Amino acid sequence: MMPFILYATLIVVVICAFLFLPLWLGQRGAAAGGDRQAANLAIFRDQLAELERERQEGTLAAADFDQARQELQRRLLDEASPAADVAAAKMAPSRKTALALLVLLPLAAAGGYALLGNPAALDPMQRSQPTQHDIERMVSDFAAKMEKEPDNLQGWVTLGRSYKVMGRGEEAERAYQKAWPLVEHEPQLLTEYADLLASKAGSLSGRPEELVNQALALDPDNLMALWLSGTAAFNRGDYATAVERWQRAQQHIAPDSEDSQMLASSIEEAQRKLGGGKVAAAAAKASANASASIRGHVELAAALKDKAAPGDTVFIAVKEAGGPPMPLAAGRLTVADLPTDFSFSDADAMMPSRLLSSVKTLQIDVRVSRSGTATPQPGDLAGSSGPVKFGAGNLRIVIDKALP
Repeated sequence: MMPFILYATLIVVVICAFLFLPLWLGQRGAAAGGDRQAANLAIFRDQLAELERERQEGTLAAADFDQARQELQRRLLDEASPAADVAAAKMAPSRKTALALLVLLPLAAAGGYALLGNPAALDPMQRSQPTQHDIERMVSDFAAKMEKEPDNLQGWVTLGRSYKVMGRGEEAERAYQKAWPLVEHEPQLLTEYADLLASKAGSLSGRPEELVNQALALDPDNLMALWLSGTAAFNRGDYATAVERWQRAQQHIAPDSEDSQMLASSIEEAQRKLGGGKVAAAAAKASANASASIRGHVELAAALKDKAAPGDTVFIAVKEAGGPPMPLAAGRLTVADLPTDFSFSDADAMMPSRLLSSVKTLQIDVRVSRSGTATPQPGDLAGSSGPVKFGAGNLRIVIDKALP
């Protein structure tokens, strides 16, 4: 709308300028006519004086002198004629005409468009909105395009989201599966996929919860993953985990928002089901272990510094030595932060049911990822602490090898 109005206004301004300036300046030309008559009168006097001088000197005969003087007088009368002045005044442009055109021309243009154009098209609220049929056709065309571009992972994600909004769960799941090489490394995409599967199955148990936990391993503060993880824990009766996840989620939501109020209500319900005794016991255990932690120092070997950029992601994962790959606690920083000290306690545990202090032997793995993904990739730089006990301190981890 705005470009059309601007272009139309510009055209009217240019036309007015071409018409207005000559008309306005024309009055100056009319005023200059009086100056021209005064100049002609001076020339007549000079010529008459020249004729008188020639007659007195005898170079001009009396008859010729009279004829030349009559011709000068006739020309002077023509120049000074009132009729000529009136005709010139009538032919001179008027400033009133210029001002009238300046006002009337834009009004005429606007009125003409109002009568012959389509003023409603300038109102964005009046423009036609795409129908459901239009949306389905666009999605169908996009799906056909994606079949010809099977390696366009971001395109498959977009198609999956479109199908999900349209309630076409089977097609949405297939699209997310096509995009899995991208989805498995992106916490938000993992939670979207988990939510889709949970909606289809009517439960977060099984594969949806596995995807949520995978998302939390990549980003422990992912809001949607924390929300879904708490919901899954609540549904299976693990109210302590539900409270912990939802409380962490609350930290990333505005306190006065509707979502925060919903979480507060859910937390209150989980605490009520958990019971006062269990809540107190969990709080006491957390307090007892608050001062206990595993601490150390991590640095990048000098020989590998030219293989890492300051912005590369550094993952620190605390795992059970010889146990499952899922971290008990995790941290994320960048190469620019190295060297640095680290410390993990039970308060950093990703699941209250799996505290660091409950594991017999721990192992701390550190990895530099150029791609920023939690899944190890060839060329990533890595280092490890080896098996250690919870409460160990002064650990030194050197990132000193490249993954094949």
